[in-house]
Amino acid sequence: MEHLTLKIDGMSCGHCVARVEKALKELDGVHVNRVEIGSADVTYDPAKTPFARIREAIDDAGYTAHPVQGAERVA
Repeated sequence: MEHLTLKIDGMSCGHCVARVEKALKELDGVHVNRVEIGSADVTYDPAKTPFARIREAIDDAGYTAHPVQGAERVA
C-alpha cells in the first residue's frame, strides 16, 4: 500500500469535496483518508489502481490533481 497526498486545483465548496470523494471511493484498491477543499489524502494499492488512474478519476470529476512531495509508503 502507498500513501498519497494530492493538491487538487479547482475545488471551491463542499460539493467539490463530495465529487472528488465519490470519484476516489469508486476506485478499486483506494482508501480515502481525507478530502478537503484543495487536497486529498489516500492510501492505495498500485497493483490494483495505479496513480495515473487516480489522477484520471479526479480529472474526470472536473479537477486537476498534483502529488505533494514526500508521500510515504505504508506497510
